Amino acid sequence: MDVSGSVPPAKEGEPAAAPADPLAYEGVWRFTVPAVEESVPQARRAVRDLLGRQGVPADRDLVYALLLIVSELVTNSVRHAALLSPQVAVEVAIGREWVRVAVEDNHPYRPKALEADFGQTGGRGLLLVREVTRESGGVCDVEHTSTGGKVIWAALPLASPAL
Repeated sequence: MDVSGSVPPAKEGEPAAAPADPLAYEGVWRFTVPAVEESVPQARRAVRDLLGRQGVPADRDLVYALLLIVSELVTNSVRHAALLSPQVAVEVAIGREWVRVAVEDNHPYRPKALEADFGQTGGRGLLLVREVTRESGGVCDVEHTSTGGKVIWAALPLASPAL
């Protein structure tokens, strides 16, 4: 997955943003973790520490949203893709006005967000990711990789959406 230089898709009818000189906090960072449950809090801490170390101008709510998304996506890879993907890649791309987190594994199945079923105790992670992303004014998607796996990503704006 090559995300360097990419930005979240422009909203329909809006032109793509012109590149400018990068700010100190802009960049793309990628790390892998084993597809085991212990990796979920490790990935969350790594993303939190990266945001702080880079001085990303993210408020507390945005950081919580990003960490929840990372937790849910890594958990899904650990629970559903570990057999075909013993490693899970986590990528954080930070732009001038947005942060994009992505989790990639080698399992070809493209998951779908389930609807709320209050009788079940699990299975709503992607629904939660979709709703947190939407409430934050962001976008998310699932894409196939060139190696046959998938990447699930969410891009959230650094500035709060206008109400």
